[in-house]
Amino acid sequence: MPPTPSSERRSLHDLTFSALEGEIVASGHRAAHALALWRALYRETAHDLSARREFPPPLRRWLDEALDENGRLFAGAPSVTADTASSDGLTRKFLLGLADGQTIETVLMGYPGRFTGCVSTQAGCAMGCVFCATGQMGFVRHLRPGEIVAQVLHLQRALRARGETGLRNLVLMGMGEPLHNYDAVMTALEIITDPRGLGLAPSRVTISTVGVAPAILRLAAEARPYCLAVSLHDATEAGRSALVPAGRRWPLEELLAACRTYGRQTGRRIFFEWTLITDRNDSPAKALELAAALSGIDAHVNLIPLNPTQGFAGQAADLATAAAFQRVLRNASIPSTIRQRRGIDVAAGCGQLRAEKTALDQRQRTLRE
Repeated sequence: MPPTPSSERRSLHDLTFSALEGEIVASGHRAAHALALWRALYRETAHDLSARREFPPPLRRWLDEALDENGRLFAGAPSVTADTASSDGLTRKFLLGLADGQTIETVLMGYPGRFTGCVSTQAGCAMGCVFCATGQMGFVRHLRPGEIVAQVLHLQRALRARGETGLRNLVLMGMGEPLHNYDAVMTALEIITDPRGLGLAPSRVTISTVGVAPAILRLAAEARPYCLAVSLHDATEAGRSALVPAGRRWPLEELLAACRTYGRQTGRRIFFEWTLITDRNDSPAKALELAAALSGIDAHVNLIPLNPTQGFAGQAADLATAAAFQRVLRNASIPSTIRQRRGIDVAAGCGQLRAEKTALDQRQRTLRE
């Protein structure tokens, strides 16, 4: 019998606990076996299931059948194409290879007493933000839930290898637009926050969006328990659309209305991301426009000096300019934080490491030819 095509198989990491339990029960085995397998996958972050001799014989038989080349499922971890550590010793960036040859970026950021993981939700991105390396490369495909989960498992293993306890915070702020891949992202987060396994607290998970207004309303209607961060970057229609082309599809007025609805229905504060670009959106006048736009929204603004990319000519605002911008927000009673830029020397901005690796591979192929 020929092997089952890979396109028809699902990863074990695509399955929520209830889905895994259903697969096991449908094969004639006891539901209780799901918990033993779940704990091995997520509490112990195991990826070599064949070595788990402590599994009861029925579970081992089920795994042998399900993971056979003719089975419905597969297991395994992404390959590590690049692993770079920042000179500050706090940021580590991985370029992970997927089964179809695509690569995605995953970042580990250390802070006093805690670690934050930044994961990708797509290979490439369709939103086209002009200053973002991922937006410049275009959209390739959505990630499956298991490919999102696998990034968190990779970071957990990396932390345990150095004697650390594990991630405290998770941000979906890597390659891709999470709300463009809504269903897969929500499935992945159900797995990641399941207390029987990885158990990350939902309140410590942040979904960062360029502003997909209908999906923000869906988050509110479904009472999803995660934090929301909205990339704004300009508080005028023309200015924002020039930086964030997706703003033409979801205009500023529609986006801010969705944010107000989200705030009312969830009672949660929204984080607004503002990339500070010299002479583009970093003036006190721009800060006043932002303060007016956020009127009536429980908001916190993260001010982020630009991470330069080869595809965008803008420059990062200096700290004095960022501080002046922040003073305007403070006077308007809007809390804000000037985000510390991390991992500049390892291309930690979204898409930068993949872009650099792709350019290097292209140069090497040219030289060989």
